[in-house]
Amino acid sequence: MVRLLIVDDHALMREGLKQLFEGERDIVVSAEAGNGEEALAILRNETVDLVLLDITIPGIHGVELITKIKELADNPPILILSMHNEPQIAKRKLKAGASGYITKDSSPKDLLEAIRKVACGGRYIAADIAEKIAFEVSDASSLVPHELLSGRELVILRMLAKGKKINEIAAELDISSKTVSTHKARLMQKMHIDSDVKLMQYTIAHGMTV
Repeated sequence: MVRLLIVDDHALMREGLKQLFEGERDIVVSAEAGNGEEALAILRNETVDLVLLDITIPGIHGVELITKIKELADNPPILILSMHNEPQIAKRKLKAGASGYITKDSSPKDLLEAIRKVACGGRYIAADIAEKIAFEVSDASSLVPHELLSGRELVILRMLAKGKKINEIAAELDISSKTVSTHKARLMQKMHIDSDVKLMQYTIAHGMTV
């Protein structure tokens, strides 16, 4: 029996997943969380076999949350379930310690396969992302600008894209506003963007505001 912890900030998404798993004899949802802090609290007090993790959730999330989960004494494998199908994002999460990465537009059959494989100690990556990675040109000049950012810079960029202010980002990431401003300045420099207006136009064009 695979005991799941679902981590997703959308209640409808969690309910939909639970309905999907109700028909499976070997998979049960033993806990659910709407943010990173809740997930960590559950994992410190309960034993689960797999964390099904959305990377865009409030508070601690993404690479930072993966790292904190892996630091736990009894850490379960992590399967990322994300709306993002960009290979660079998937690679960062796998490098941070996730055992699998699948997108939310995958079929229920593929998701079930991924859960069973990762829960048994295997690794899984969605076919479309695996293909992109396989044919990815290694030359950095071929990457879109935000793929050149560090993990923390990308997190801050996505938060800015969602309209969050510097002080809000600082509070969520538990860092100073000055540190957030420094990261923002660096990411804009790396992306060769010289104004907040152009930065927002970029994030809209690349679907980061949803």
